[in-house]
Amino acid sequence: MWKNFKLNKFLLFIPLTSLMFCFNSPKNDDEKMQTIMVSVKNTLSYLHYSPKPINDAYSKDVYKHYFEMIDPGKRYFLQSDMNEFAKHETKLDDYINQGDLQFYKLTIDRLYQRVDEIDKITQEIFSKPINLEEDETLTLESKLKKVPADQKEQYNEWKKFIKYNILQEIESMNSKEEAQKEKKDSVQKFKLKDTIKLEILSPQQKLTKATDEVKDLVKETFTRFKKRKKMDWFSVYMNAYTEVFDPHTNYYSPKDKEDFDTQFKGKVIGIGAIIQEKKGNLYLGALTIGAPAWKSKKLSEGDKILKVKSKPKEDHVNVVGMLSDEAVRLIRGEKGTPVTLTVQKKDKTIVEVTMIREEVAIEDTFAKSIIVNSPNGKKYGFINLPSFNADFEDEKGRNASDDIKNEIIKLKAQNIEGIVLDLRNNGGGSLTEVGDIMGLFMNAGPYVQVKDGNGKIQTLKNKQETPIWTGPLVIMQNEISASASEILAGVMQDYGRAIIVGSPQSYGKGTVQTFVDLNRFLNSEDDFGSLKLTIQKFYRITGESNQRKGIVSDIQMKDFFTYAEIGERYDDFALAWDKIPSATFQKLSYFDVKALEKASNDRMAKNANYQLLLESAQWREQLDKEETITLNINKFNDLMKHRKSQIEKFKKLTKFDNGLKFEMYPAEIEREKKDEVFKKKSEMWMKNLRKDSYLQEAMNIVADMKTKA
Repeated sequence: MWKNFKLNKFLLFIPLTSLMFCFNSPKNDDEKMQTIMVSVKNTLSYLHYSPKPINDAYSKDVYKHYFEMIDPGKRYFLQSDMNEFAKHETKLDDYINQGDLQFYKLTIDRLYQRVDEIDKITQEIFSKPINLEEDETLTLESKLKKVPADQKEQYNEWKKFIKYNILQEIESMNSKEEAQKEKKDSVQKFKLKDTIKLEILSPQQKLTKATDEVKDLVKETFTRFKKRKKMDWFSVYMNAYTEVFDPHTNYYSPKDKEDFDTQFKGKVIGIGAIIQEKKGNLYLGALTIGAPAWKSKKLSEGDKILKVKSKPKEDHVNVVGMLSDEAVRLIRGEKGTPVTLTVQKKDKTIVEVTMIREEVAIEDTFAKSIIVNSPNGKKYGFINLPSFNADFEDEKGRNASDDIKNEIIKLKAQNIEGIVLDLRNNGGGSLTEVGDIMGLFMNAGPYVQVKDGNGKIQTLKNKQETPIWTGPLVIMQNEISASASEILAGVMQDYGRAIIVGSPQSYGKGTVQTFVDLNRFLNSEDDFGSLKLTIQKFYRITGESNQRKGIVSDIQMKDFFTYAEIGERYDDFALAWDKIPSATFQKLSYFDVKALEKASNDRMAKNANYQLLLESAQWREQLDKEETITLNINKFNDLMKHRKSQIEKFKKLTKFDNGLKFEMYPAEIEREKKDEVFKKKSEMWMKNLRKDSYLQEAMNIVADMKTKA
């Protein structure tokens, strides 16, 4: 949850005036990083909702969190390194106060040194035959692992890690081989045309092929690592400091902020092509239909990118060996400006293509809907909302509430009898969009209470008096539904306007963030990045916080996430749950929740697919909690056979069809005739919807609902 928030100038005037003139323009990266450190510290101390004392206890937390971020698998640093680093454990508070880079430089320089050494170690490992007959085990749980005592132990750990990846690669080959064999047998059994290629490799051939694959993977990993700039690691270092305040307070470098804005707005200025990195080279991925790359008729998926000319008066930049995100930034630019790509086609010819950059929408960001023809003969509407997106800079930009409104209007034209709004996996977005969406379903009223760090409480109200849908409404959620999703689900539950269906509880994020540009405090033209800062907590209109506890579903259905440690309550630095006085509101009580819950529970108890899904979820969670695994190929193969025998009973889940009939709008049917990408995405979406057991039950529930006269 974050909001378009303009900091009060008077609030900044007294405590932060001194920062305005503290720093001159940095001469180099070191001075820039020092400036950022002190600016981040001051911003945290003065503007965070619940500032922490910058002391030795804070330093210890930052120290621990930092190493969990840069070496989570304990594969890079040696015990001698950690002994040396430990001398700084209680000094990180002093370093951020002073802008002292010594600990950051020490750890990152050592990290690059160790990566160079490990690169050579892995080359040595691959230069010798890999023996998978040895009786070894690999520790999977990082909390149980110890930092290697010396380089010999580090060598052995990397050897085990490589063996594990080779075994996984062999298992992947075995699974593909078995699947192809099954298909071929089926084709021959029914005397169909046999076009299936089946290549049976010997165990030695599989070992050789798997070893080569893993060797390339490891080499690519180290190549990408070495290309990464030290300033990129500085963002990680700063986030160790910020995330100890709370998990949603983060430092964003200028390029990270640009990526965030692109995703949040749901649009990018560019050519409409995915850029993929393979073995040190960059290739064009899928092209967006109608975008500049597609319209050029000269570019194709799979073309190797050699050079990019970002501006007419600039030289071509050789991008061979460049990281994909760096090349993407060269290709993106201002709308209406030219960009030139030099590519190598699959036939090895070289082509130079100039395009004019356009605004390309990221369709997966936006709401979409479909008509559902129920077995009872009635029509219902399904709306999926992936994000509470908003474009604050462009009045004509898209936002979630307008998109939902348009989808409801389209559904009403089809005479639907109820709506299911899907907020599963929706991590939130703009706070203001919640009230606007609420206003589409009910009359004006408070929808959330917000408390700042000074204890001041503000009640935000939806002022909409003309809802466009007053019929049955079900809202679907899961453990990943967070922030804005939880506010909307919570307020609709509190009013009794909708039935909340899904996981026992949602994510539990009850905090509000805003972006604070660090430049605003500095006498400099440079871009120092931004701090996404927690400035408020939000509360339901009942006064209860969503923090940690989330929204408890009216009708609970467990899923794969239910058995995993997902949610705010599992984070060591998450803010606490609390309660404030209730706002004044009038409960609507549209539906008999208890009767709907009983009917649903009765159905789900008899739903064999749902019961099997829960069994599968529990089994998978047990696998995730396994702490070690064998590296002996015979024992590993036996383990895989045992797992496959267990998986066999879960195969029915992949063939499940919920029986729902989906119908697209006439305009979309026409679009499919011209837009191949849209057609493929629509087909895949409907295929997944048909496999959705939870959607099947949500439709049963909305069919059961009766609105009061």
